[in-house]
Amino acid sequence: METSPTSPIKSLRLAHLAKQLRLYKAPICPLDFPNEESEVDDRRKEVAPPSLSRPGRIPFKTAAVLICLFEDSNGDLRVILTKRSSNLHTSPGEVSLPGGKTEEGDKDEMETAIREAKEEIGLQPNLVSVVTVLEPIFTKSLLRVVPVVCIFNDKDAFKPVLNPDEVEEIFDVPLEMFLKDENRRAEDREWQAIKYLLHFFDYTKDDTKYLIWGLTAAILIRAASVVYQRSPSFQEQHPGYWNSIFQKIEKLMGPCR
Repeated sequence: METSPTSPIKSLRLAHLAKQLRLYKAPICPLDFPNEESEVDDRRKEVAPPSLSRPGRIPFKTAAVLICLFEDSNGDLRVILTKRSSNLHTSPGEVSLPGGKTEEGDKDEMETAIREAKEEIGLQPNLVSVVTVLEPIFTKSLLRVVPVVCIFNDKDAFKPVLNPDEVEEIFDVPLEMFLKDENRRAEDREWQAIKYLLHFFDYTKDDTKYLIWGLTAAILIRAASVVYQRSPSFQEQHPGYWNSIFQKIEKLMGPCR
């Protein structure tokens, strides 16, 4: 994907945040290195984010989402969200992050997320700086979703152009709300005999109510924790949940091919 040169980040605070996030090392996902403990240990020393070309990996279907941050007039961090088209076959009308499944020409998850954001909301790649990649989250359909964090260089230069086949609306919310126990509820659910917490966040803007839940909420809780360097004021997930998930998925996928 060819892009125009990226302009520098105008805000000093965002430039400092970008520098901080570029140092972030996402925890290694055991499923990315099945039965390769020495390789995992070596990867812990590397700075590079997860890559589509990672050798020896179980061949998951992969998607990427873009967590696009900017400052509002009060200096608070906000994140771009979309409302999916009601005509889509999957999750119609739900709130989500820009993103989608990887395509053959994508060299990594960062390119996937940027390409999808351009297709969905008209985000030009040169308007943002990608600063880090978070650990992947796996869905029930065994889709490996990689969150890519970027920062607007100049938010005022962004003029959204929505793809009506995919997106009905674009809006933004405070990132810090995903660390607070306000306008939030959680439900106990179960998948493959594994109990987990499903989070729901209510947000109202200009008399319009939005429900942010499920995978999108889980990704934003994790992103807010990394950006603000603190845990949420509520229980994020049941103890041992991720280890149980990794073990279950590895069993369902079978041996590495």
